[in-house]
Amino acid sequence: MSADWIDVSVPLRTGMVHWPDNPPVKIDRVMDLERGDVASVSSMSMGVHTGTHMDAPAHFQRGGVGIDQMPLDATLGLARVIEIRDPVSIKRAELESANLQAGERVLFRTRNSERCWQTDAFVEDFVFISRDAAAYLAERRVRTVGVDYLSVGGFREDAEETHLALLQAGIWVVEGLNLSSVRAGTYELICLPLRIAGGDGAPARAVLRPYPQGG
Repeated sequence: MSADWIDVSVPLRTGMVHWPDNPPVKIDRVMDLERGDVASVSSMSMGVHTGTHMDAPAHFQRGGVGIDQMPLDATLGLARVIEIRDPVSIKRAELESANLQAGERVLFRTRNSERCWQTDAFVEDFVFISRDAAAYLAERRVRTVGVDYLSVGGFREDAEETHLALLQAGIWVVEGLNLSSVRAGTYELICLPLRIAGGDGAPARAVLRPYPQGG
């Protein structure tokens, strides 16, 4: 990729932050060239909703489709990064001024990007999408929604409600982005989750490239 691509994924490593009731991340070198083995080979254990990842409808919907059935164009193409000023949650009132269009891919940059990824401790008061804002996104029929911490819904409120409002509307969800290196604007997006058969979610690699205005 050319130098103007920006990696907005979170590196996976042992001991990194994860959702409190999910499995921790553990990466072990089980074979190692430095120990005289013929090759280096690592094992990895983690929950699929860790780091930068995507949610499938199966995450919250009984009988929902798995991540392996995600249409590739959900996360390939133009996306808009929207800067959120509210320090608590993404609310309908702030979104109403964004002129959201049907089929848009939208990524929300909040204070999470600078604040939450600086620690391996789980940050409970991260900025999330309120259930009312999620319902508005469904009404606007956006295609894909991305957030810059581990969940579109809050830790203490609007967790299930926000997920269901988005997933039941056919909106694909990207979580765990680090948008500290980007600003509001239009970008080319590449974000592909691992193709886990029937998966409720999967780790993903996400990159952005500024899209020239009028290009």
